[in-house]
Amino acid sequence: MKKLLTVICLCIATTAFATMAFAQKAERKNVRTGNKLYEKEKYTESEISYRKSIDVNPRSVEGIYNLGDALYKQEKFPESAEQYQLVAGQTERLLNEDPENAARVSQVFHNMGNVGMKAKEYQKSIEAYKQSLRLNPADDETRYNLALAQKLLQQQQQDQQDQNQDQDQDKKDEEKDQDQEQKQDKQQDKQDQQKDQEQKEQKTQEQQQQNEQISRDNAQQILDAFLQDEKDTQEKVKKVQMQQQQSRKKDKQW
Repeated sequence: MKKLLTVICLCIATTAFATMAFAQKAERKNVRTGNKLYEKEKYTESEISYRKSIDVNPRSVEGIYNLGDALYKQEKFPESAEQYQLVAGQTERLLNEDPENAARVSQVFHNMGNVGMKAKEYQKSIEAYKQSLRLNPADDETRYNLALAQKLLQQQQQDQQDQNQDQDQDKKDEEKDQDQEQKQDKQQDKQDQQKDQEQKEQKTQEQQQQNEQISRDNAQQILDAFLQDEKDTQEKVKKVQMQQQQSRKKDKQW
């Protein structure tokens, strides 16, 4: 029974080893194919091969890293950064496995810095380049890129500061214009109110003058009527007096 169990375990181990060996072989084959296509600048085709190597071995550092390069060449910068980040996340394990991996990991951070430069994310680039130099202090290209990223970051910050100052000045000018408009509006409102008041006073004065004229006309009419009545009365009195005088004359003659 023990012998049978040992045979079974041996068969399982052999099968697992064979499967692993086949997977490693398929992984290396796809990576080599991808590398050949990459050298011929067939970046889309090389991407496909690298992805096949990752399908076989999701932890394939070489396949992931090279996929990042192929994506970078196609200007797929966010996708490229994701692949580099996957490798960077294995930094500690890679260094523990082989200290000589430091140069390879350094290149990963160098490429991450380049992606940041493309996206104008200079602060991220600076951090990536610094990490690259920690792993490989002799890399002059990374040192140059770090200095360039620092200069570009400084310029970016200065441009942002100038832009903020311009925006502040524009805001102040706008507020000043608004204040001026409000003052003009208030002045115009005051003038309009004054004009309305003057028109109202003029209208009132004209109404008063009209009323006074009507009053004078009424008074004249009353006076004329009174004088007419008095004239009529006087004429009646004269007429009566004349009648009386005529009556007296007749009395004397008769």
